[in-house]
Amino acid sequence: MNILYIHFHGLLDERLYRHLLALLAEYTPLVQALPPDAALADVSGSLRYFGTDAAALAERIRARTGGLYGLHSTVGVAANPLLARMVAADGPLSAVRVLPDDLDAVTAFLAKKPAAALHGVGPATSRTLSSYGLDSVSRIAAAPLGTLQRILGVTAGRRLHDAARGLDPTPVVPAAPPRSMSAEHRFDGDELDPDRQRAALLALTDRLGLQLRTEAQAAHALTLTVRYADRSTTTRTRKLPEATAHTRALTTLAYELHSRLALQRARVRTLTLRAEDLTAAELTSRQMLFDPDDEKARRIETVLDRARDLYGSETVRPAAAMPHVA
Repeated sequence: MNILYIHFHGLLDERLYRHLLALLAEYTPLVQALPPDAALADVSGSLRYFGTDAAALAERIRARTGGLYGLHSTVGVAANPLLARMVAADGPLSAVRVLPDDLDAVTAFLAKKPAAALHGVGPATSRTLSSYGLDSVSRIAAAPLGTLQRILGVTAGRRLHDAARGLDPTPVVPAAPPRSMSAEHRFDGDELDPDRQRAALLALTDRLGLQLRTEAQAAHALTLTVRYADRSTTTRTRKLPEATAHTRALTTLAYELHSRLALQRARVRTLTLRAEDLTAAELTSRQMLFDPDDEKARRIETVLDRARDLYGSETVRPAAAMPHVA
């Protein structure tokens, strides 16, 4: 019961977020940033030094963040990251909530939760599970492993099987606030054609996706910046449904950002797309989807990445993408 999940409410300032991570590091070196407003901390090695238990240490952290920065926070205390996240979300804001490391307590806590309460179970997976009558954590926990694997696949089924029993082997890995990476396209002149703008965006997401996968990173958000002929700019940012390096997901969000800008007759000179809030791909939990088309696209993506690695990044490009993306 030594994992803390800390959610800082109303946090909008990246610089303040870094200060909060530094504050947590005063209590344990095992602090994992979860931008933009949360963190995990493993205080197992700190309790003896501070002469207290995890719940009291969590209360001390919550009091300090409020006293120093005037910021409200909610802290979940549990045996692993999955349970700490869930118990933090189980009630009103601004509190310390503790889930005892006891099988009966964990079982009782999970039994009343809907399937969507499990981290990594998004709307699509929740609907799929509900169609099989698996609409609660207790029903998922009672389902045979083989049944879950037939519904979701071997890996996702195993992960869900464990999660429904409160099992999460994921360690807290120290990580600094993530960086970003970007790609830019400059048109030869004023570009008014929305189709050509979308083609440029496709080339940018293709490039960003490849770079993310090559560096084993995943993005939590995308930022689109449009520069016009008069040198003014418009910038829009939106979070992805889950951290990803999948080109298809990046493209979908990039198109959505572009459409929302309603650039009819706008004289566009430059499009810049930035992948934000990067995290190590191995630390992300992919939403458990049941989508054959998505799985096929990911397999093709893997094959194309290998070809590019062998023969160069320009070997394979989307047919609809603009050439010469800088």
